[in-house]
Amino acid sequence: MLRHLVLFKLNEGVTRDDPRVVAGARAFEELGGLIPDLRSWECGWNVADRPIAYDFAINSSVEDAEALQRYLEHPAHQAGVALWKEFSTWVMADYPF
Repeated sequence: MLRHLVLFKLNEGVTRDDPRVVAGARAFEELGGLIPDLRSWECGWNVADRPIAYDFAINSSVEDAEALQRYLEHPAHQAGVALWKEFSTWVMADYPF
């Protein structure tokens, strides 16, 4: 199994109530039920208010590298990424567990 973690940071001046952000969060919240290769799916807004904190997180798992690739290429994932590219930057890690 692989864990896929992504942490998103909203760009300067962008807030959670921005309509683009609301649409992006909704798109990612729906992914868990849309992509069969996902074994687990969690996402949500960070509640910590520290300077090093990111704003939004995805924590998911897939069976293997091939399943991860199918997830990354899935049209629903690509649509969500396209939204988030407009207003954020992110870091990610994939690791076996």
